Amino acid sequence: MPKRALVDKRPWLLASLLVGISYYFIRHGNVPDIYEWAWKGAGVALLAVYALARHKGADSRAIAAVMAFGALGDVLIELVLEWGAIAFLIGHLIAIHLYWRHRRASLTFSQKLTGLALLVLVPVVAFLIPTDRAAAPGIALYSAGLGAMAAAAWTSSFPRYRVGIGAVMFVISDLLIFARMGALAQSPLPDLLIWPLYYFGQFLICTGVVGELKRRQG
Repeated sequence: MPKRALVDKRPWLLASLLVGISYYFIRHGNVPDIYEWAWKGAGVALLAVYALARHKGADSRAIAAVMAFGALGDVLIELVLEWGAIAFLIGHLIAIHLYWRHRRASLTFSQKLTGLALLVLVPVVAFLIPTDRAAAPGIALYSAGLGAMAAAAWTSSFPRYRVGIGAVMFVISDLLIFARMGALAQSPLPDLLIWPLYYFGQFLICTGVVGELKRRQG
């Protein structure tokens, strides 16, 4: 889409992109914590505004709520990890309900297998990652919701190569967060990849759902 069309027709989406991309470069800088946290949360919060502005209906409100809880989680995770996890988990549950109401009528064997793998392997892998075994059950519990969200997204009737891939990117981002508690504790890789995978995963999910709702409507 030409830049002018993006500015005119989807200003909230453009604003989200500008905030989400710029956050990657200002984090860990000289910005006071409270402003950095607000900057972080604004990227996905603007996706929620975009969803509400772009399409009217219960489904668009649902994906907006998913983005809103994601934005809340982005901020709360900087204060207390568990608070952020609860906010994200609520978003995952709303997303599961949305995707399940729009589940694909017919799935190929590979699609079923991928959905099952996401449902089962995500919490199992997450449980095995942390060195602190006391943290493993809580991480696995959260990851059960994460895996179920990704599985529901992959098997929904929304575009798989936007919504499904976006959900998988979200999964990888969270697994990298957990990996900082284990094998990648001293690696720069999580810090480099967590935000881009998470933000653009959310971006693909939101635009994929809203775009499909618009297509069905029109």
